[in-house]
Amino acid sequence: MQIKIAVLLLLSTTIVLLASIIHKARADTMDDVGCLVEAIYFEARGESVIGMIAVGQVILNRVNDDHYPRGVCSVVHAGQYWNNNPVRDRCQFSYWCDGKPERYNNINALETVKISVDSLLNGVRIEGLGRATHYHATHVAPHWTKDFKRIRQIEGHIFYEPK
Repeated sequence: MQIKIAVLLLLSTTIVLLASIIHKARADTMDDVGCLVEAIYFEARGESVIGMIAVGQVILNRVNDDHYPRGVCSVVHAGQYWNNNPVRDRCQFSYWCDGKPERYNNINALETVKISVDSLLNGVRIEGLGRATHYHATHVAPHWTKDFKRIRQIEGHIFYEPK
């Protein structure tokens, strides 16, 4: 119970701290910052700051691309829905519809996520990922990769841009 309370306090502190620099990226609301934290935590919590920034950069690239919804929350929660619930394994970001609850159980990873989100909102980007809109973990081989140009691997993810 104490860990859950500490994690919730850390998350709220992280979001409040990031609010002051939110104008520097296309994260337009507090909800968007929270969604960026959420997505990076659940998609890349085992990565270093560099790996987390790379995943976040893809999210922000989508927000800034007319082919995707506006706003971080709309991007990371995109997918097929049934009765207002995401359909399992039918989302753009796998964590959102994997059937597992979103719980912040790793306080160290959450601290690293805070650093990566802070960096992203201050304009830090990974060289060579300029147009990347997709990625996947190295241990999977999704069918959609044939439609994109592979640009590089960073830690446990492979990144792609439109052809």
